Amino acid sequence: MKKENRGNEVTVVGLGYVGLSLAVCLANRGFRVVGCDLDSEKVERINRGKPPIYEPHLKNFLHNSLKKGFRAFASIVPSYINFIAVGTPCDERGKVDLSQVQKASEELGYSITKRNGYSLVVVKSTVPPGTTENVVKRAIETLSGKKFGEEVGLVMNPEFLREGSSIEDTLNPDRVIIGEYDKRSGDTLLKLYRIFYSGKMPQFLRTNIVNAELIKYANNAFLATKVSFINMIANLCQKIPAANVDVVAKGIGMDRRIGKQFLRAGPGWSGSCLPKDTRALKSIFSDAGVESPVLDGAIRMNELQPLKVLELIKTSLGTLKGKRVAVLGLSFKPNTDDVRDSVSIKLIKLLVEKGAEVCAYDPVAIENAKMTVQNQNNVHGRIHFASSVGAALEDADCCVVVTEWEEFGRLDAKDFSRMRNNLVVDTRRILNSSDFDGVKLISVGVGSMDTFAKGEN
Repeated sequence: MKKENRGNEVTVVGLGYVGLSLAVCLANRGFRVVGCDLDSEKVERINRGKPPIYEPHLKNFLHNSLKKGFRAFASIVPSYINFIAVGTPCDERGKVDLSQVQKASEELGYSITKRNGYSLVVVKSTVPPGTTENVVKRAIETLSGKKFGEEVGLVMNPEFLREGSSIEDTLNPDRVIIGEYDKRSGDTLLKLYRIFYSGKMPQFLRTNIVNAELIKYANNAFLATKVSFINMIANLCQKIPAANVDVVAKGIGMDRRIGKQFLRAGPGWSGSCLPKDTRALKSIFSDAGVESPVLDGAIRMNELQPLKVLELIKTSLGTLKGKRVAVLGLSFKPNTDDVRDSVSIKLIKLLVEKGAEVCAYDPVAIENAKMTVQNQNNVHGRIHFASSVGAALEDADCCVVVTEWEEFGRLDAKDFSRMRNNLVVDTRRILNSSDFDGVKLISVGVGSMDTFAKGEN
């Protein structure tokens, strides 16, 4: 790549899992990248080669990026192309907090006054319809004094990353959505991606900004609805002898119109995207005066799932008062240390409210979980964190497997022999029931008289 090609000059504002993954992938493929984040401590860690989050391959990509000249700064250093990838949290009612987007837009507006020539602003943050033009464009245009369409371009380019696979998804996405302010803006970003993907361009869609904003929310809400549907089927399978939700999911997933992804039944969807985006979309529907019964049902179904797991445990033990429960898995999914909206934390809270004592273990997410429960007075002090699976199981009356980490799937009856009682609730069906003689294993979504042929896998 030629150094004089200004198209390879990129700034990424916001160095969370979206922004940092994008920045290091661009740098690894030869782009001159600057990362910006107002958190100076995070910036210092990144420049020392220590990612602020756990994500497979991220550390190696960061080290390679630093060798290629990538640096992070606590103030915005503008480039030819400027990505905004800051957080957009929302409250329980779905109201999106756009303060980070507003701040980033203002800082970017101030900074690009120093640049000569054209600059492109690309919004990757998930924002409600109208935000890109009414918040981002307005702030930059006001504070830079530059005119959009002539001196500044604008694109809404939503991300579709899976935590735990963000590097892979950045390098090999299903599609690229370009919501363009004008043709020049879209052409500029498309040129960057054609260079980035080196002739292996994924399918892409060029549309207007509002459609791109809506695509992101509709995408995540649909996935959440799909998970809620299969969880509903799992609850039915639980009550029917010989029924198994995994076999049912495999059967319907063979239909090309449905597909097999997001048909893994469990204790409910969680994490940084699905809960936040479904609540936000529900709020968008409400503000528009449009009913959303399907979305309402998906959210309600998800709220009930941890209660279903609690019911299984309580029914089996008789009472939770004074019982010791081992919880395996604190992150909302494997290969991440993210505990935001984690089902494990919700379940732990329910267990403690019923009088149980909890001992929890996770390979990477314990520190984040500790910080979360410290802010919950009714949980803090009733939960202990173990340094290993064995320590968590010691003298437990029940074990609940919540996150499908690989090491949990390798457990067998011998590992559970240190428990006081032999009850194991597998919410993800990752334990091999044939290895559990002497253990009362309850697999969520499997009828109590499961007799399906072993050849069905």
